[in-house]
Amino acid sequence: MKCKILPLSILTLVFSTWVNADPLVIAHRGASGYLPEHTLEAKTLAYAMKPDYIEQDVVMTKDDQLVMLHDHYLDRVTDVAERFPSRARDDGRYYAIDFTLAEIKSLRVTEGFNVDEKGDKVAGYPNRFPMWKSSFTVPTLAEEIELIQGLNQTLGYDIGLYPEIKAPWFHRHEGKDISKAVLKVLKEYGYDSKEDKIYLQSFDPIELKRINDELLPAMKMDLKLVQLIAYTDWNETMTYRGEVAEPYSYDWMFQSDGMAKVAVYADGIGPWKSMLVDDESTKDNIIIKPLMKQAKDASLVVLPFTFRAEPDRIAAYATSFEDMLDVFYNKVKVDGIFTDYPDKAVSFLNK
Repeated sequence: MKCKILPLSILTLVFSTWVNADPLVIAHRGASGYLPEHTLEAKTLAYAMKPDYIEQDVVMTKDDQLVMLHDHYLDRVTDVAERFPSRARDDGRYYAIDFTLAEIKSLRVTEGFNVDEKGDKVAGYPNRFPMWKSSFTVPTLAEEIELIQGLNQTLGYDIGLYPEIKAPWFHRHEGKDISKAVLKVLKEYGYDSKEDKIYLQSFDPIELKRINDELLPAMKMDLKLVQLIAYTDWNETMTYRGEVAEPYSYDWMFQSDGMAKVAVYADGIGPWKSMLVDDESTKDNIIIKPLMKQAKDASLVVLPFTFRAEPDRIAAYATSFEDMLDVFYNKVKVDGIFTDYPDKAVSFLNK
């Protein structure tokens, strides 16, 4: 335990619960295979599919509000470029931190898209919910928590939160302490101990250590923390030298003692699934990478991302989405997975 000392009996109970629990299903950005990610509609549909947890990606607005967006910019999933054409930064992106909550609430949300060489918006997943159909908006963290807690009350389920603090390095460089703001909201809604049904995650190990070592003790909180793992060239976490941002190196996490170092400040890891199973694997020869054993030897829960059912997202060593789930749940023996299709994972486990 990282932030407060509990009686041995409680420690034993909590540890045995994590170790012996049934495999988890985490709804990645909600039921994002069916509805635009991080909308309340996607979260409501995900809830109905009965996953164990629903994920929240949290970024901060200009007026210090917390909203649900996978990226700390707005232009991949909204009409911000049409509504506020003069508000892009020099890199062409429209950052949430440059807009008030009222301005963000005025935007339309759609399926994630890319802009092609002709300037046309092209859906990242063409067979998912049609772009610009119906009406979706960006919710706040508080709105989503109240939705999940309300459904827990009316339906009697116990579905948990799985928030990710997005790019805390960026927010702090912009003068905003997003981590403290997120923890304040979580505590206000009753999430303040490891026994609560919540995991808090981040790709930023510098910030996750700060949360564990400083913020949680200061706020009299003790949440389960998960270190998300990237490759350095993803530029998922940056460090600043003056105004110059440089990629944080994740190389140490893949060393033989990397997971033991993570276990000092976190309770679990969230690796990309290819970090656990070699892409060169075949159906008859599943090659499990050392990271899995190293994590379990360090008593870390392992919750990989992201499992998608589109044919081009199914690993070459699997014959179907369910076969890919079988590899990770039953051969690799992960503690849970993130998926855009929580209904399919729940159905697989129920069989």
